[in-house]
Amino acid sequence: MLKLSILTLSILLSINQTVTVTCYQATVAQCDSDPFTTAFGYKIDPKDPMSHRYIAISRDLETYLSPGDSVLVTGAGVYDGMWMVADRMNRRWTNRIDLLVGYDSYVDKFTGVTIKKHVR
Repeated sequence: MLKLSILTLSILLSINQTVTVTCYQATVAQCDSDPFTTAFGYKIDPKDPMSHRYIAISRDLETYLSPGDSVLVTGAGVYDGMWMVADRMNRRWTNRIDLLVGYDSYVDKFTGVTIKKHVR
């Protein structure tokens, strides 16, 4: 008898995209009148916004990335790791992602950060 097995592969699609990374918090001053709903309709837990690991992307990156995509961020120090595309940045920004962080988190700007789309 022949046994078939299904192998699930996870790969990183190397778009070799180098971007500028900034951080934002879910506040009216930094978002809009509803800071707990992203531009793509994802809900943010007001008590622990960073638990989602959401990112906002500049509109030019929508060529490569879509809402719900997982992205590996490398070169952003303590923020390195897997994040999910959940928000869209203001149209004035290009080649940039914004990490949703907690209210007590370290907010900074990082340049030369590499992002790679995670494909399952």
